[in-house]
This record gives sequence, C-alpha cells and structure tokens, in this order.
Amino acid sequence: MATFGMEEEYAILDPMTLAPRDEAPAVYRALRVERGESRNIQREFLLSQLERPTPVCETAEAALADLIGFRRRLRDAATSVGVIAASTGTYPLVANPIVLTDKSRYHRVLDEYRHVAKEYFYGGLHVHVGIDDRESGVRAMNALRVWMPVIAALATNSPLWKGEDTGFSSYRIIQLQRWATRGTPPAFVDADDYDRRSARIVGVGGTFDDALIAWNIRLSRKFPTIEVRVGDAQLEAWHSVLVALLIRALVSTALAEEKPADPLHPELIDSALWLAARDGISHRLVHPFTGELEVSRTVVDALLQHTAAALAAEGDAERVTEWIDRLFAEGTGADRQRAAYSAGGLPALAALMRGALAPE
Repeated sequence: MATFGMEEEYAILDPMTLAPRDEAPAVYRALRVERGESRNIQREFLLSQLERPTPVCETAEAALADLIGFRRRLRDAATSVGVIAASTGTYPLVANPIVLTDKSRYHRVLDEYRHVAKEYFYGGLHVHVGIDDRESGVRAMNALRVWMPVIAALATNSPLWKGEDTGFSSYRIIQLQRWATRGTPPAFVDADDYDRRSARIVGVGGTFDDALIAWNIRLSRKFPTIEVRVGDAQLEAWHSVLVALLIRALVSTALAEEKPADPLHPELIDSALWLAARDGISHRLVHPFTGELEVSRTVVDALLQHTAAALAAEGDAERVTEWIDRLFAEGTGADRQRAAYSAGGLPALAALMRGALAPE
C-alpha cells in the first residue's frame, strides 16, 4: 500500500468582504501558541496565505481525521484574529497592491514574473504519493498524464475572480497557464531524461530554481514521492481525501501495469485540461483511452474501473464510490461556490466557506 500526503493552501479573508487580509502571521501564531500546532505550517507567497502539509498517511481514515482536526483548529485560530480561513482555488476578490511574505525568494518571484505574480491569489491541493525510486516515479508520471484533466474536473473549486463569476469551474488552472512552466509535463524516457530536461529549464525565464517547474505532475526533490498539483484547494476535507485516494490508486495502477495504454497526444491533453477547467463535471470530458468527448460521469466511471484493483487493495473502493456519487449529487466546490454567490452574494459565500472548512 503506497503512502500519501497532502499539502493544502488556505486563504485568509475578511469575514464581511472576503477581500484578502494580511493576517497569516497572526493566524500562524494563534495556531502554534494557542492551539499547539506543529512547526510544519508554512507561510506562503502572500501574507494572506498559509500552507500546511499533512503527515505521511497510509489510510483514508488517518488522512481524513488529520484534515478535520487541523481545519477545526485553523477555523478557531482565524476566528480569534477576526478573519476567515478559506480553502478555495481562487480568492473571490484580489488586492492591489499585492503584499508578499518578506522572503528574498518571494521578492525574486515578483521581480521575475511581474504582473503575473501580482495576481497570484490562488490555492492548490498538492498530493504526494510514495514511490520506490525515481524510475518508478517517471513510469507513473507518464501513465498519469492522460488522467490529469479528469482529476482536475473532479477537483474544481475556483469559479470567482475579482468579484465576478468567470464561467470557469477552475479559473486557477486558466490563470496558471501564464507561468513559465505549466500544465501537463511531457513524457520522459527515464529518470535521467527527466532530470536532464528539467535542469535545462532552470534559469530560463522566470524558472530560476527547480521548485518553480510548475507542471501538474512532478517528482519531488525533497521526498521519495510523485507530486500531483492539478487540483484546486477543496472546500471540505473529504473532497481533498477523495482526490488523494484517486491519485494514489492511479499511481499504484500505473506501477502494476506491464505496458500503459498508448497516451493521448499532448495537444489533446492540453485541450482536455482546458475543457475540464471550464466545465468541471457538469458536461463532457475527454476519455483518456479513446480521445473522444463523452458524458463526464461515463469518463469518471472509466477512472474508477481503471483503478478498481488498486482501490480494492487499498481498502478505498466503497468509500471512493460513495464520495463520487456524493460529488455528482451535490456538485463540486465550484458548483457550490457559484450557487451560494448567485443566491446570496458575498454573505452567502462567506457562510459556505466558513462552514465547509470545518463542519460541526
């Protein structure tokens, strides 16, 4: 059974206007001092952001318990500071000027990326899955590429930007296309090929170190993991765990296959990702095996069938199926944000974000 972990990025927002509030340091202190939270909480690019990695997990139960517990502590810490902590792919409103966390690296990012970095009001869900070695990681990367649009569609949670409904389910994905490296990586021959081609990117444009190689799948430099970064930050903890379980099952399936299915051409993967960012699971998706447009539920069912053996072996099959059914019944985070904002404006959206972070 492969281990996995998640990194969640949280926005710190004004409880009335949902504009960014530069109170991440105060929330950080409240978590560490008042709530006893460990040092692994990280300040992010903006003073209105926090990132927190989970421990290494083996089971869905452990991951869910950890996320629920932390999100409750985060909610309470944010409330004590007079702000909301929200798990969302884009901030509903942005700030001008941007206020950075005072790190030399972040100032260099702003210098390199200029106006693009001034709109970095995003939050992602990054999923790490343990691998035996980098050769295994490259095999898994190559096989996962065709599934990234499907995972993205299931994990859409960023429909709003600058106070408007963008018409996209993941506007974060669309915005990230402006960065120097983005989207689905190319296929690689082996780990040496991955390392050599990655190294050639560093120093070109804004990619001044390998952490800024922002493909939606990459090998970690710090840990023996493959990292999938395509998903928006999720409103609720169970949705984050669902995405992580599907990614773990895809990695396990890829490493158990003797020969992966022939991949889609990269231009079709790019178009499929754009479509997933626009529509989420509300209409059609590109089927990874045929390249044809099909009803989204049909494509998601193909994902479940493709990973059935891995999900069963990891004890996740029943839970994942139940959660997928719930997702199609209730909608993605993007669907729920859009409905709340349409029905009741910012107050209804604030109530959704506050309640979804840590349901009672």
